[in-house]
Amino acid sequence: MLFKLSLSSMRKMMKDYLVLLVGLVISISIFYMFQTLALNSDFTKGNSVISSIQIVFNVGAFLLAFITVFYIIYANSFLLSLRRKELGMYMVLGAKKGKISQILFWETLMMGIASLCIGSVVGVVLSSGIGKLLMNLLEISPEGYHPFYVPALWMTWGFFLVLFLITSTINAIRLARATELDLIRAEQQNDRIKRRGIGAIIVALIGVFLIAVGYFALIEILALQVLGLMVGAFATTIGTYLIFMSLLPVFVQALKKNQKLNDRQLNAFTFAQLRFRVNNLTKVLGTVAMLIALGVGAMAGGLAFQQNVDLISSAQHVYDITLHDPAEEDYQALNKMTVIEQNTYRYKMDEKGLYFTKDDLLAHPPLISTNSIENYSSENKPKRVTEPLPHSAYIMYARPDENPNLEAVPAEWDQAISSEFIISYDMLRGRAVQIVDRATYEGIAGSEHQVLLAQVDDYLKYKPELKAMDQRQEQWIKTAHQDEEREVYLSTKYSTYEAVYAFTSGTMFMGFFLGIAFLAMMASCLMFKILSGATRDKDRYSMLRKIGVRHSLLVGSIYKELFLVFIFPALVGLTHVLVGMQMFSFILLDPYVNIWVPTLIFLAIYAIYYYITVQLYRGIVLPKEA
Repeated sequence: MLFKLSLSSMRKMMKDYLVLLVGLVISISIFYMFQTLALNSDFTKGNSVISSIQIVFNVGAFLLAFITVFYIIYANSFLLSLRRKELGMYMVLGAKKGKISQILFWETLMMGIASLCIGSVVGVVLSSGIGKLLMNLLEISPEGYHPFYVPALWMTWGFFLVLFLITSTINAIRLARATELDLIRAEQQNDRIKRRGIGAIIVALIGVFLIAVGYFALIEILALQVLGLMVGAFATTIGTYLIFMSLLPVFVQALKKNQKLNDRQLNAFTFAQLRFRVNNLTKVLGTVAMLIALGVGAMAGGLAFQQNVDLISSAQHVYDITLHDPAEEDYQALNKMTVIEQNTYRYKMDEKGLYFTKDDLLAHPPLISTNSIENYSSENKPKRVTEPLPHSAYIMYARPDENPNLEAVPAEWDQAISSEFIISYDMLRGRAVQIVDRATYEGIAGSEHQVLLAQVDDYLKYKPELKAMDQRQEQWIKTAHQDEEREVYLSTKYSTYEAVYAFTSGTMFMGFFLGIAFLAMMASCLMFKILSGATRDKDRYSMLRKIGVRHSLLVGSIYKELFLVFIFPALVGLTHVLVGMQMFSFILLDPYVNIWVPTLIFLAIYAIYYYITVQLYRGIVLPKEA
């Protein structure tokens, strides 16, 4: 009998269970997808690119698991709060508390198992589509990758089953501790308006101070490093909660006291509703604000990493192509490109060093970047080397005891040779680099080589050709040093782009899907909190309807009230994101690039949840009239 009552109740509450189910399915499917990329050992061993970014997906899975723990505990407590009166009535009618606790335990567990089944299927589909997309972007072989991966499935089911068992037990214990009277009268408890005095002012000042400290720590993270990240996260989180607990009730009270605004339509009722419920909303709104910051921040950070790849490679290298002793295939590829500038320089190489001739360098001074990771601006354009070379010889990369009488290579020429001419430190093998006059150059007995520097209209259009060029340069270095087995690392513009792109692509995927999961859980938490108090508001709306207030005005009041509830954490969370992105400024040239994309995604998700919440709340407090 009790089981039939339970099923009947679950059917009536299907809308509420669907909200929880959607959030859980998103979390489970993304967790599984991260695990397939992190645990697929055969795949990662065969792909050095994926192996190098494997930690990204491990970190993503950990963050998702950490947030999901609190989400599931909160969501299940919400569902329990909705059924307190019903369960209390069962006890009054003679049902034993132990039996009801068992039914509640199994209901919660079965909901978790259902979400695991659906989430696993969605996760396999995501892993198949997103995994292949990631491999196409990184240009790696899919050999060894399995979207349906048993170890990842075991990890997902193991973690979430343990979590569901814990939450089911917590719900059963909460029910066992409650009395029949507490359960029946749960909906009759009224929100109290707390008086705000000097204590609220002190709490507000502490909150503002902590947020300021947190912002400062995130902005100055280059100097503070790990301490800055810890202080920033802790201070900003605590400060956010204190701000909502102290200033939000004051703000709502100020709206209520604004006579002109309060007397318009049903604003007096709307603001009174807010004033009564705001004290119970402060903590959850603080949580929502932090989840917004995490969600939008994860997406913005991942996107910023990916979008900064070109900026980073262009800041380090002005010339798109650097070729030592170009092969015929290199010239053929160049002929198919739109070349903006092309210069060729001679140099000699012996056991002691590389020797560039001043005449070639001064005849065609190369370009150098005016940007760096520490000092970047889109306004900074490459400049041509203008420093003179009056002496007969200069040296760089020399040992302290090697040619101490030679002048050091001037800074601009040093930068040009380091970033544009030398494509790998394997070229040097302990050799120094010298710039010498013609007479000295002619007297050097080493082998003569040439290096070609070229700029094209858009190097990203020619990635296959540049990749082939880099492969030939690697082989050239191995042949020149008669060491075919040695692994060569290049530092050309294309190789820099590829190295950074491999890491940032994984980061972008992780950030995007983490952001989606965080935002879905965030909006669900806010929805749960609002709907849990809806039954207490039903009598107020019914009374207004009986005294003649138009239905349209009451609907408008609902939209306005819930909009104010939704907008507070959104503004705070987005502010945290705008300031918090500064923490990436020491590794990204422009941390705010295309930040409007994750912002629009957040607003779309937030608007959907706002609309659904309004409709569910409206269905409870304003049922359809006969």
